[in-house]
Amino acid sequence: MQKEKPIISIITAVRNQLAMNELFLESLQRYTKISYELIIIDNNSTDGSRELFEKFGATVIHNEQNYSYPYCQNQGIRVAEGDFLAFFNNDIILSPEWDTRLLEVIGKNGCEVVSFATNDHCPSGEETKKYNRRWKRIKYPLLLCGGSSRFWLRLMFRLMYCNYEKTSQRFYEKYKYEMRLGFSGPAIIFSRLGLEKAGLWDERLQCADFDLYARLRKRHAEIGDIQPLSIISGIYIHHYGRLSSKAGRKQIVFADNANLISLDDKWGEGFGDMISKEIRQ
Repeated sequence: MQKEKPIISIITAVRNQLAMNELFLESLQRYTKISYELIIIDNNSTDGSRELFEKFGATVIHNEQNYSYPYCQNQGIRVAEGDFLAFFNNDIILSPEWDTRLLEVIGKNGCEVVSFATNDHCPSGEETKKYNRRWKRIKYPLLLCGGSSRFWLRLMFRLMYCNYEKTSQRFYEKYKYEMRLGFSGPAIIFSRLGLEKAGLWDERLQCADFDLYARLRKRHAEIGDIQPLSIISGIYIHHYGRLSSKAGRKQIVFADNANLISLDDKWGEGFGDMISKEIRQ
């Protein structure tokens, strides 16, 4: 029997974090209704994560070292078969009907590269502050108490949302098809046509999502055949973010580190700060 062609190719890079990977898979199975394929780029996990995804039936690309974000995403693109490519972090919890609503909004707005609302990037600055503060008050004390085991990750999530399904539905009913300029890095989705216009991820930039945002803004201004990268305000997902209270102080060394440059190297001094301010307005 011929294998059904997936509508969505979900591309995710991982390195360990078994508990988080289990929760990600649970939400993917529970909330995804449209045909999809899961492509995992495994950066030499040693905690059973690779085996978890292989058992699930994902296409797993084995890297013997830890590679940067854009390098991994391009690896996934080369084997993806779907009409849409969803670049998801493993530290997210998807929400009900995220996929059907995605296609609905894309069809209505004619957009080709989009992102989702998260607790990091809500439709309004006031909501972002509210959810950000709440998440920090919950996450960091529990990380200090119990680390990032599956039990503690579940507890954080339950304390954050009395009813997650109700929260995501509220966002959909309130904002539905509204789009907001910007992006939330854990979830960026391309149509095939959008990928053709935007091109591959720039493998010289670890913060390749900022670069993508800039490239799309530039193409929209100069050619006008693609919309700027924007957040679908009515589709809300949860983002765990850094799963270590010390993660912000630890510099990760990638196998392709020598190839990496900064946003300012490519776009000019102060560019990274300017983009950060723009998408947080």
